Amino acid sequence: MKSLVIAEHENAILKPETSKTIHAALKVGHSVDVLVVGDGVSALAQQVAAIAGVNRVLLADNSVYAHQLAENTADLVVSLASDYSHIFAAATTTGKNTLPRVAALLDKSQLSEIIDVVDADTFKRPIYAGNGIATVKSLEDVKVITVRASAFELQGEQAPCEIQAVDAVIESNNSAFVSISQTESVRPELTAAPVIISGGRGMQNGENFALLEGIADKLGAAIGASRAAVDAGFVPNDMQVGQTGKIVAPDLYIAVGISGAIQHLAGMKDSKVIVAINKDPDAPIFQVADYGLVADLFEVLPALEQAL
Repeated sequence: MKSLVIAEHENAILKPETSKTIHAALKVGHSVDVLVVGDGVSALAQQVAAIAGVNRVLLADNSVYAHQLAENTADLVVSLASDYSHIFAAATTTGKNTLPRVAALLDKSQLSEIIDVVDADTFKRPIYAGNGIATVKSLEDVKVITVRASAFELQGEQAPCEIQAVDAVIESNNSAFVSISQTESVRPELTAAPVIISGGRGMQNGENFALLEGIADKLGAAIGASRAAVDAGFVPNDMQVGQTGKIVAPDLYIAVGISGAIQHLAGMKDSKVIVAINKDPDAPIFQVADYGLVADLFEVLPALEQAL
């Protein structure tokens, strides 16, 4: 049997989630094909072909797939599904939009946000905001799976494999692309950044988030926030890290003025090194932090920036 991975990309840029999802798929033990869907994405297909472990790249390059509408992509995946026992996508906005449709069209139960592969039928996934890990065995003949990419490593490189064009062009009449509104930032994307510095309610207001910017610039870091800071209107919700925000696992995560509610910890506790700065010595964030500093952030942040 074979596994199919749907490549994750945006604006002609291949996202690291693709490589990590391929890593997860390879742990099943089957050969892995990767589907690249889009318009003008032949160069992306060549990048995917050079990821270690990829057996074949399927290239669906057509204007119909220009905006990766979930309806069009799902119909395409379903048309290819008979050749595969496992269908994988990253648990991103795109993956979470497409894979449930695939599962519904195939009449299969989806496995969501797996963090480990035990065998071809058995997987581990977090439950209860990450406080428990469920080991789930699927009896479906075709398994539809989203992958929490932060739990898997990047694949290496290989000599490019075969790239095969997919002639099928399936366009849904149920939806059409209208427009897109995106936040522009010179900093790394939260889910891909190796260093993240996040602020919480302790920042007191949105203007004080400027204290994080100098440090972020010197560390090449992305800036995040807790839900409390987002709900208070300090920063936009695309900066939110946590169970209902973005799941991250950078090499270094600096939590500033964040108490460490369970929902926030669920989104960042897999970070390699966690640093917490909070004036409350009993803040829950210190229970998961590798390094903790009990101090006033308004004194610490300027000193930290100057030291850097």
